[in-house]
Amino acid sequence: MALDLEAIRRKLNNLQSTTGRQNNLWKPEPGKNQIRIVPYQHNKENPFLEMYFHYDLGKRNFLSPVTYGEPDPVDEFAQQLRNTGKSEDYKLAKNLTPKMRTYVPVIVRGQESEGVKFWGFGKQVYTELLGFIADPDYGDITDLSGGRDISVEYTPAENGNFPKTGIRVKPSQVAATEDKNVADMIMNQQKNIYDIFKKVSYDELKGNLEEWLNGGESQEEAAAVTSTAKVTETVAKTDNVETAFDNLFNS
Repeated sequence: MALDLEAIRRKLNNLQSTTGRQNNLWKPEPGKNQIRIVPYQHNKENPFLEMYFHYDLGKRNFLSPVTYGEPDPVDEFAQQLRNTGKSEDYKLAKNLTPKMRTYVPVIVRGQESEGVKFWGFGKQVYTELLGFIADPDYGDITDLSGGRDISVEYTPAENGNFPKTGIRVKPSQVAATEDKNVADMIMNQQKNIYDIFKKVSYDELKGNLEEWLNGGESQEEAAAVTSTAKVTETVAKTDNVETAFDNLFNS
């Protein structure tokens, strides 16, 4: 019986590739880019992957357990802050609430041989893309044989302005690829996005929040927490932030 060389090549490719974000995430270059959203191998019914993050919590970013439908201690703490009725606590709660970022699997035109990458974007781009798909004149733009490419124009932040991302769905329906190797990468060799972003346990995330509340990263951060009335009335009434934190969750 002859060896299945194609299967061996696929296995070798999977072993040699990494789950690192740099290799598997795509960010548009300044100017115009052209991509194609493709079906997500691990959930072919929906390529849009909604993920929630905590940004800059003690100078680190974390994937929120809310992404998995699980309890998130930082989000629960943010709700406690809202319940104090204080404006400064409400502002801090807003910062601590996990932020949604949506990812889709894409192939980048001119770089198809690199395989499928994940493009992340905010609410505005997400809304626009869903609007195109909901429009019967466009329909399923991710279809491999009759979908449509997308032009992405990216303007970096400059002169105090935020970066901008504009999209335009191409009117022509074209196949995602005519290359069998690229087609195989699209259908059989996609990474699972949950292997790219580390899942953090409830206790681990709670510990990082406790450290941040204690000002563990820097004196500046400690001063910032103190300036918000030690975050809540509960924290303000005790010298032990860890005890106050536990009281919030046990109440």
